[in-house]
Amino acid sequence: MNQLKINGIYRHFKGKFYLLVDVAKHSETGEDYVVYRKLYDDCSLWIRPLDMFMEEVDHEKYPNIEQNYRFELMTSK
Repeated sequence: MNQLKINGIYRHFKGKFYLLVDVAKHSETGEDYVVYRKLYDDCSLWIRPLDMFMEEVDHEKYPNIEQNYRFELMTSK
C-alpha cells in the first residue's frame, strides 16, 4: 500500500523526485488535492488530485516500469 507523508520525498514512476508539501481541499467540490514541489529544474509548485497521486502505475501502458505506484515515498536508512 502507498503512503502519504507531508514533507516526504516521492519518486515519480518515470524517475523524477518531488516534495509533498501538503494536502488541500477544492473549495467547490471538497475533493482532496496533493500540493507538491518539483525537486529539479525550476522547483515549481504543482497540484494533482489525491486519488491520482496515490494510484497504481498502469502496467499495461508502461510494461517495463517496476515501480508499483505513480508516486512512491522514498525511505532513508
